[in-house]
Amino acid sequence: MKVLVPVKRVIDYNVKARVKADGSGVDLANVKMSMNPFDEISVEQAVRMKEAGVITEVIIASIGPAAAQETIRTALAMGGDRGVLVKTDQTVEPLAVAKILKEIATKEGAEIVILGKQAIDDDSNQTGQMLAALLGWSQATFASEVKLDGGKAEVTREVDGGLQTIKVNLPTVITVDLRLNEPRYASLPNIMKARKKPIEEKTPEDFGVDITPRLKVLKTTEPPTRSAGVKVESVQELVAKLRNEAGVI
Repeated sequence: MKVLVPVKRVIDYNVKARVKADGSGVDLANVKMSMNPFDEISVEQAVRMKEAGVITEVIIASIGPAAAQETIRTALAMGGDRGVLVKTDQTVEPLAVAKILKEIATKEGAEIVILGKQAIDDDSNQTGQMLAALLGWSQATFASEVKLDGGKAEVTREVDGGLQTIKVNLPTVITVDLRLNEPRYASLPNIMKARKKPIEEKTPEDFGVDITPRLKVLKTTEPPTRSAGVKVESVQELVAKLRNEAGVI
C-alpha cells in the first residue's frame, strides 16, 4: 500500500512575516523557509505506518519553486522513499493544488493521502477536502489518532465539542492536527541518504492543470498595533469600558 504525503514550503514559524512596501503581499526575500509544521506531522505519521508494516512506500510531493526540493529532501530524510516536485514560481491556490495532487495520487496508485490540515501561510484548510471530493474518496479531517485495520481507517478527530472517532473505507484522504504525533529530527546519516533518493520533476502542464489564480489580492497590511491595557478598580468599571470604549457588549 502506498501513501502520498504532500508538503509545502512556507515561512518558518519562528520568523515574523513582513508585508511588502507596496502592500502587494508578504515579503519572501531573504526569509528563512521550512516545511509547514502540520506537514511534518503527516510525514511522521506516514513513516510510522511504514515502520509498522502497514505501508510499503511513502511518496513525498510538493508544488512550488525549485527551492521546494529542499523541503522534499527534509521529508525524505525523515523516512520518505521518493519525491515528486511540481515546479512553478506562481502562487498555486488550494483547488489547483488539489487537482494536481489528484493526478499524482492516481498515477502513483496511492490508497492513502495524508496531509496537514492547513498551511501556516494562507491558513486555507481546503486542499484535503477538495482532494477527497475530486478523487471520490472518503475523508477524515483534523486527525489526532489514526489506526489502519484492513481496508478501513479508524480516525479520532478534534472537533469543537471534544473528540470524534470515525471509521472510513480506504482509499481515503486524512488531514492531520497538531496532537497526532511528535515529528522526529532527521539524523545526519539519513540526511546524507536523502540526497541520493530520487525526486521526479514535473510541471502543472504535465498534469493538464490550469493554475491561473481565481483570487486577486487587493491589499496586504500589517495587523494594527495593540494598545496597552489598563487596570480597573471594579467590575462595574470593567463593564462600562467594555460597553462604552471597546464596544464589545
